[in-house]
Amino acid sequence: MFAQQSIQSRPSSSFYPDQQQQRIPSHTSQPDFYPQQQPLPQQRTGGKGSVYTQEQSRYEPADEIDQYNPDNNDDFYHGNGDYTPQRSIPDSRPPTPPGPILDHSHLRPGKEASLLSHEHTLELYRTNAKKTQDPELQFEFAVFLVDAAKHWPIPAPEPSGVNVIDIEKAQAKRDDLYREATSLLRRLADRGHMPSQYFLADCYANGIGTTKGKQDFDRAFPLFVLAAKHGHPDAAYRAGTCCENGWGCRRETAKGLQFFRKAGAALHPGAQYRLGIAELNGELGLSKRPREGVKWLKRSAEHATAEFPHALHELALLHEKGLDNVVFVDHEYAAELLAQASELGYAPSAYRLGECYEYGKMGCPQDPALSIHYYNIAAQQNHRDACFALTAWYLVGSPGVLPQSDTEAYLWARRAAEAGLVKAMYAVGYFLEVGIGTPPDMKEGAISWYKRAAEKGDRRATQRLKVNSNTPIIQPGGPGSVLRRNPDGEDPTGRGGKDKDCVIM
Repeated sequence: MFAQQSIQSRPSSSFYPDQQQQRIPSHTSQPDFYPQQQPLPQQRTGGKGSVYTQEQSRYEPADEIDQYNPDNNDDFYHGNGDYTPQRSIPDSRPPTPPGPILDHSHLRPGKEASLLSHEHTLELYRTNAKKTQDPELQFEFAVFLVDAAKHWPIPAPEPSGVNVIDIEKAQAKRDDLYREATSLLRRLADRGHMPSQYFLADCYANGIGTTKGKQDFDRAFPLFVLAAKHGHPDAAYRAGTCCENGWGCRRETAKGLQFFRKAGAALHPGAQYRLGIAELNGELGLSKRPREGVKWLKRSAEHATAEFPHALHELALLHEKGLDNVVFVDHEYAAELLAQASELGYAPSAYRLGECYEYGKMGCPQDPALSIHYYNIAAQQNHRDACFALTAWYLVGSPGVLPQSDTEAYLWARRAAEAGLVKAMYAVGYFLEVGIGTPPDMKEGAISWYKRAAEKGDRRATQRLKVNSNTPIIQPGGPGSVLRRNPDGEDPTGRGGKDKDCVIM
């Protein structure tokens, strides 16, 4: 049972003049560990805006104190006399929250739902971006503008020139988006927004928002330096590249080395790779220190990305041949590094690994499926040697892996030739002359490709041009032919794959 007590209750910390004082039951006495409650000081009364007045500076207890009665059905008592304290809640409403930044009033649910046009979406994004002063949201809008301008539809020119006006309007709209984006990025960059500084510099370096779409390193380099000072690793790496090559500044290898070291300390794989190559070859004013160079390459390989997979490829080449007292020969590890770089989409590594599985090099088994797989990874990125390697595979095919196709062989050879591979130019001329995968075309097609190959120094193309064009060329399969294939499509040697009888150049 609670003893009957009459004490002064503590005033509520959220007391307002217009709030009615609540009666506190007598049994809510303070425990011994509470300090003695003192009356409110008189000095707090009066001031402008104060919630206390002189009359209410002291809290007066209620005149009548409820005494405990077990039979009393008071709300304070529940069950077997359990006490549930109640707190006074100030009668104040929270401030009205601001309106939403993003306006969704244009959305129409149900059957009335429809996709918005590209221009309408852009306008809604612009309207919502203007409602905020958050630099991150404004930066995202600027990036969106640049991306929209890159993919802005430009009509294809018609031979009659009827749509010239439409093309000019579309190009003008795209340029307006670039100008709006760069203007917003400049304002953010002036306020010290680091991502805007780097992104604007990258736009200038790639000819976005510049006069006639030309690269403008004079404006890009200072922004790279500014973002690098704010701790942006990519900006430090790009600033180092500018100093090394003299883009937008004087060529200063020592200053470029400082930027590379700063980016490398921030674990930038591109800067770490550049430092590794510089240590290996004695570049950027450094002396040759192979051991330090390999350390930088290993660090870069640990942080390799799709944009910077180069260290994986370089380490694979080092382990393939070895480096005296620094790197030992390990073909299995080299192939593993090439596979990691290939999975990141690095074309030279994929092509090298395709060769390994085609010819059984570096401890790799001869596997047509894997060879074609890695060749295809490199060829999709227009690696000209990989494209021409697929030409050879399609000429002979691989049972159960790749069907034989002269048409595909011709198309891949043409793709390699257009990429500048000299032997592919001669092969395309030969295909056009004989009619492999394409209708024969000696006078216009074959001769033009032979001339292009001869200008690049191909002796066979030169010899073929000296011969009268009316002289029939040796057909496939004959003695001395460029292409020898079994007419029945079978492999007389039983070796399978490209080893059976395909010889191109």
